[in-house]
Amino acid sequence: MKKRLLVVEDNFRLLQAINVCLSKSGFEVMTARDGNAALERIAETIPDLIVSDIMMPGMDGFSLAAQVRANPRTDLIPIVFLTAKETRQDRIAGFKVGIDAYLVKPFEPDELVAAIENILSRVSRTHRRVARTSNENNQTAPVTRKSAPVSDLTEAEERVANLVAKSLSNKEIAAQLNISVRTVEMHISNILSKKNWSNRVEIARFVIERDSAK
Repeated sequence: MKKRLLVVEDNFRLLQAINVCLSKSGFEVMTARDGNAALERIAETIPDLIVSDIMMPGMDGFSLAAQVRANPRTDLIPIVFLTAKETRQDRIAGFKVGIDAYLVKPFEPDELVAAIENILSRVSRTHRRVARTSNENNQTAPVTRKSAPVSDLTEAEERVANLVAKSLSNKEIAAQLNISVRTVEMHISNILSKKNWSNRVEIARFVIERDSAK
């Protein structure tokens, strides 16, 4: 499955150029012209990584990054700043709001692709390590200490959880399962309540760890 990227850039020609570059590199690309539009896209579909300019009309890159990090549903999405702002203070401000990489314009396309691939590779390694550790813990744990059984989720909740783990948005899940977005939200709320979790990331982690242990 292609990794899904969200590119946020107010310069249309540059936005198109980045879109073409990343698409040719094998990524699925979504685009937005400012921070507000980016949040709307994220509400529809969770990207695997965000590439954002800083200086944009309306909501700038700093505010966008801060909002992404403040939302439990999106706080783990890697963020790359691609900007003409190159001072030390700008870089520090970017890292303080939680970005993962800072590239300065003008940039080389292969540098951007390399940075993205490196970050996504690191995320994948982390997921595998978490899954492996969980599997090892499950194998060595006393029989009396069982995790919450899979059976405490209904079949419908299982289907929703599996699609959440694939980073599908509520709208995409609703379309795939032929149910309403409100029903998807209800199932997710039930899963979080049953498992005593707080966000979708924990649902995704649960599914990944469970499947890797099979």
